[in-house]
This record gives sequence, C-alpha cells and structure tokens, in this order.
Amino acid sequence: MENIQHSHVEVKGLKLHVAEIGTGEKVVVFLHGFPEIWYTWRYQMIAVANAGYRAIAFDFRGYGLSDHPAEPEKATIMDLVDDVKDLLDTLGISNAILIGKDFGAIPAYLVAAVHPEKVASVITLGVPFILPGPSAVQNHLLPKGFYITRWQEPGRAETDFGRFDVKSVIRNIYTLFSKSEVPVAGDDQEIMDLFNPSTPLPPWFSEEDLTAYASQYEKSGFRFALQVPYRSLTVESGLIDPKVNVPALLIMGEKDYCFNFPGMEDYIRGGVAKNFVPKLETIYIPEGSHFVHEQFPEQVNKLIIEFLDKQSI
Repeated sequence: MENIQHSHVEVKGLKLHVAEIGTGEKVVVFLHGFPEIWYTWRYQMIAVANAGYRAIAFDFRGYGLSDHPAEPEKATIMDLVDDVKDLLDTLGISNAILIGKDFGAIPAYLVAAVHPEKVASVITLGVPFILPGPSAVQNHLLPKGFYITRWQEPGRAETDFGRFDVKSVIRNIYTLFSKSEVPVAGDDQEIMDLFNPSTPLPPWFSEEDLTAYASQYEKSGFRFALQVPYRSLTVESGLIDPKVNVPALLIMGEKDYCFNFPGMEDYIRGGVAKNFVPKLETIYIPEGSHFVHEQFPEQVNKLIIEFLDKQSI
C-alpha cells in the first residue's frame, strides 16, 4: 500500500484524485462502485502492478478526494464516461484495460462502446452490461421498500443516513450488501433500519478498511453518490444499440444479491448479456458476495491476471 502514489489530475475543471502503482506499458484503470472509493481496488492494484501492468484507480467526481461538480443534481452516468475518456487523454494513455465493480461496470462498458479505440478489454464484477434508462432496473417488480427505489426518492436517503455518523453508514451498507438478499425495507422502516447493530463486520473487511472508507466519505458526503448512480440511473444515455466488441470478462459471486434482481439471473446465466457484449466470458465464484474482490482477493486477482495475460498473447 505504501508504494501506491497519489495525485490530483484536472479533468474538465475538476481535480480527480488518482492512485497509481506500477510502470508497465499496458495500463489497467479501475472504476469503483458504491459505497466505495479507489481503496476498494487495493489488492487488485498491487497484484496487476506485480504482474507487469500500470495500475490506476481514481475517485469518481463527487466521491472521496475528488472535486464535486458545481451542480451535482444535474449529473448522469454519462459524465463518468466522459471523465474516464478525458482522464486517459490527460494522462497520455492511448489505450487501457477497464475494470469496473458495481455501478463502475456501467461506465466501463460504455467507454468501450463509445470510444472503442481507447479500450483494449473490459472486466466487470457484480454487474453486467446495463444501459442507463427507464428500464435499467425493474423497480416496479420489487417491493416499494427496494433500496434503489428508496434512494432514488429525493431527500429520503439523506434523512435516513443523517441519523448516523458516516462511519456507521458505511459499516451498515457494507454489512447489509454483502448478503445474498436484496435489501428491502418495510413500510415503517428505512434501509439503515435493516442493519442489526450486533452484526459484526464481514471477516474480510477490517476496522482499518472501514476507517479508510469513512475518512474519505466524511469529506465527500453522499450527495453526489445518491445522484450517480441511483437518481440518474433512469436518465437515457442517448446511445442507440451500443455494442462492446472488445474481449470482456464478468466475475460474479454466486451469493451476490444482484442475482435476485428481476430477470438478472436469466440475463447473466442465459447469455442475454452477450447480445451487447459478444466476446463476454463469465466466471462464477461459489461463495462470492457482491464484494467478491475484497472477500476473495487472491482468487479474483488470479482471474484478472490470467484474462489480461491471455489478451497479450
């Protein structure tokens, strides 16, 4: 960890916090999810750097140590697509491998679809290809207490989270979302009420890890994170029939709660995702949760490096 270098890189007037390790010619760019920051990739960054790649992970705009845009409520996932492409340009990187987790998978795929010349291959964890728009997530097929539905309602999550300190919010989300059930609140509950205070942190997530996340969310807050991805997920991307034609790998934990989203199991296991990502390979980790890369880092690192090295042959 001490060998990871940190800097701020200006992209479209915003200073993005960038973590980097390794000096290889081939570049791997890691895109985090929620409630994450660059730190979620700590194990993978070191592993790919040791395998001869240059590893870069950055905090998305509005997250961690990166600047907030002037009007967060107008932001969409397509802003992140632009940020990835512009960051590569600013750093003088002509072509990179993109690795995205959770909602970070969405810009990973979309950069490859919109700027195919910039992307050599794509790896995603926990989330397959999803195109933002009204049908991105079938909220209406889940109970009204579904966490995305709740977090899409302006002000509701802010009030819910505001009852706790930032560290408790991160603890609650990491613990709840490492289970296989989709978090759904009852009529008289909010999402934070689903957390049982007697539940310990997952064994693979330490107090030190929790402090690392909390310290950066204490700076950024949750304002932008609730807008992107949750409240902008239904905004049309403007893309017509996008295709990702580069080699792609999807790593899914078998215990990932996302499998319980309506239609998701068929979409992934039935091969429907390959309609959008024709060169997609999917690998399942039997006991893996939504945070499989932190839960089983050695296994995930091995899969990533094998895939990257295969593209180099």
